[in-house]
Amino acid sequence: MQTILVTLGDPGGLGPELLARIVSERQDFDDAFRYLFFGPEAALKAHWSGRQPFWSRLDDPEQIRHAPAGIYLFEPPELTDAACPLGQPSVSGGYCAGVSLEWAVRLLDDAVGQGLCTCPLNKAMLQEAGFDFPGHTEFLAERLGVGRDNVCMHLGGPALRVSLVTTHPPLRRVADLITPERVLRCLELTREHLQRLGVDGPIAVCGLNPHAGESGKIGSEETDILEPTLVAARERGFDVAGPLPADTVFHFAVQGQYAAVLAMYHDQGLAPLKLWHFSDAVNVTLGLPYPRTSPDHGTGYDITGTGRAGLESMAAALDMVKRLVRASRPKA
Repeated sequence: MQTILVTLGDPGGLGPELLARIVSERQDFDDAFRYLFFGPEAALKAHWSGRQPFWSRLDDPEQIRHAPAGIYLFEPPELTDAACPLGQPSVSGGYCAGVSLEWAVRLLDDAVGQGLCTCPLNKAMLQEAGFDFPGHTEFLAERLGVGRDNVCMHLGGPALRVSLVTTHPPLRRVADLITPERVLRCLELTREHLQRLGVDGPIAVCGLNPHAGESGKIGSEETDILEPTLVAARERGFDVAGPLPADTVFHFAVQGQYAAVLAMYHDQGLAPLKLWHFSDAVNVTLGLPYPRTSPDHGTGYDITGTGRAGLESMAAALDMVKRLVRASRPKA
C-alpha cells in the first residue's frame, strides 16, 4: 500500500480547515492509500472541536510503513506547544510549515512516502523563521537534491495547463533567465507530465515580448533564443508550437488546440490560468523524484475559520497526487 504525505502548511491558514472539511463534507480520502499529515495537532483540533478525531496520532512517522489504510498525524517534536494564531501571519506559523516540510522530505528520502501534497504557507513568514527559500518549489528542489534549475512549476485544471520557465524572480530579471537550456528542460518535464496524465497534443510556447517580438521589432528574445530552441526541440521529437503571442494563445489552448502552454514568467501564465481555473487549479512541481502537488491558492487568513473557502483546489490537489503516484514507476 502506498503512502501520501500531507503537510498542514501554515497552521494559522486555510490548510487544516480545508483538510477537515474535505473529510467531513466530501470523504475524498479513499481507502486505497495511507495518508500521513505533518504539523501541530492543535491546528486540526481547532477545526474539529467536539468530535472524535478523524486521524490517528503516530509518535514515530516510521510506524506508517505497517499501518492499514487511513489518516494519520505526526506532530514533529519541535512543534509541541507551538502557538500559531488563527487567521493571521506569524513567524511561528512559518516555522511550523518549514519544520513539517523538512520532516516530510526526510520521509520521502527514506521511501516511507510515495507522494507529497502541501497545504499553503506564507513565504515571508517561512523566511522570517529561518528557511531561506522563496517557497515550496525551491525548498523541495534543494532538499531533494534536484536543484532549482531542474524543476518546473506547472499549474493546471481540466481545460488549461500551464508550465513556467521562471517562477518568482523580479520582472526586470526575467529576460536574462530565458535560456535554451531552461526552455528545453521545461518542455521535457511538461511532456513527461502530459504523458503520465495520458494527455496528447502539442505544447504551445509563449513569446516573451508582446506579439512574440513581431519578427524582432519588439525585442530579440524570440529570434535569438526561442526560435532556435524550438527548432532543436522539434529535432528531438517534441511536438511544440511557437513562439506564439501570449495574448491569444491561451484562448486556443482552452479550445483544445494545445495540451499545455509554456509561459515565460509567472503572471504571463498564471493570470489566464486563474481567470479560467480560479477555484480548481492544482500546482505540480515537475522534475522532483516524487509527485508533489498543492492547491493553487494561498493561506487565506481573512477567511480562515469562516467556512467560506472553496474546497475544489485542495481536493483536486489530493486527487492529482494520487493519480501521479499511481502512474509513477516504483523506485528501485
